[in-house]
Amino acid sequence: MYSTRVRTRQATERVLQLVEDGLLDRDTVIMACLKYMSEDDVADMAQANEFFYEDEDDESDDDEEDDE
Repeated sequence: MYSTRVRTRQATERVLQLVEDGLLDRDTVIMACLKYMSEDDVADMAQANEFFYEDEDDESDDDEEDDE
């Protein structure tokens, strides 16, 4: 019987499997993703994953110094 349930994220799963199998280099995939995404997408992803957590505190301090 044919399942009507559609698997989601098929491309994501395939790329991850190719990386796991050693057929794609992790750094190559990372660079391709970052170059493909818009700057807003990259910023949103970085913020969602708290990549810039420390930088945000530093920027706030710099802004306060500029105001003085």
